[in-house]
Amino acid sequence: MTTNAITAIKAQAEMHHAYFLGLQLMVSSRKGPEVMEEWMFRLFRRQHLEKFLSSFEKLGLQGESDAVACAKYHVLSNAIGGVAVEYMAENDKKAWVRFRYPRWMYDGPTLCGVPPGVGRGFMRGWYAHNGVSLKNPRLGYVCVSEDLTGEFGFCGYFKEYDHDLSDDERLQYAKGELPPPYDADAQPKPPVNEWSEERLEKASRNYAMEYVRNGLLELNSILGVTETQELGEMSARLIGLQYYPKMAKTLGSNDGTAEDARDFLTSILAGMGDQTTDLPGSAGFEHSGLRIVRGLQGSDRALVLNCWKELWLGCVRSHREMLSLDMQQINDEKLVWQVRNLRS
Repeated sequence: MTTNAITAIKAQAEMHHAYFLGLQLMVSSRKGPEVMEEWMFRLFRRQHLEKFLSSFEKLGLQGESDAVACAKYHVLSNAIGGVAVEYMAENDKKAWVRFRYPRWMYDGPTLCGVPPGVGRGFMRGWYAHNGVSLKNPRLGYVCVSEDLTGEFGFCGYFKEYDHDLSDDERLQYAKGELPPPYDADAQPKPPVNEWSEERLEKASRNYAMEYVRNGLLELNSILGVTETQELGEMSARLIGLQYYPKMAKTLGSNDGTAEDARDFLTSILAGMGDQTTDLPGSAGFEHSGLRIVRGLQGSDRALVLNCWKELWLGCVRSHREMLSLDMQQINDEKLVWQVRNLRS
């Protein structure tokens, strides 16, 4: 894979990461802490059910005790997404994870814009459900420090107890406990022969993209399609406006004509693994592949696509020239985009 291709993949990872952060801030500021906590609970439970068990073999965790496997899983899976997590095991039945800063989930000042319930929502949604998914009723998660309460960050341990846990015991708190010392040699690493640089970059992109997709779908389950689409479109457009200059510099694109804007879009969409074909005689192109909605059907597909297109409208509107962007859906597999000069 060429350097330009990997650069476009990295650009897509950054754009979708920023979109997810922007959507969190918009929901937090406009809908409040209760909606945020419930949204994060549903989102992380969905992510857990889709990814947790299916990834164990890929990450080489067979044969580990459940507590150790869970801790190593969170180090490995998060590292693939570009998230720094450390692992410390006390024994086969108690293994720690500590997330380091800067936090991917709340990158930059985002950390100050989301309520404490966000962390509790994702712990209930994912961490507290590990024992259920592994069919081990004695396995729970104990949180000793949280991100959004001014402690030393998100940290805790998976523990296998000597008794079955009730639903409300699967997530517990033990503030004040400290993790064992960090041991660099003990950190798990993904199987080298299965995780090339290219695969890791694509996994990082997909990691961010899936949070956007699933985040929109689970927000819809709380707010309904009209309000979800309003928040999803506005946050996408703002992120496009804000991030276009950086993305253009990264990809070597010009802030110029409608054709320059088209060339930027086709360059960055290649980072999704999608295919584009320029339309002769215009600043337009056909677009197929549509990774962002791959596997989605009906109203779910329409919601995600309607929000996602605003990311690219924002990029186009960020140009010095007064430009806009139209999208026409030809069928489930093909779109036609047209950049327009508003002064013409």
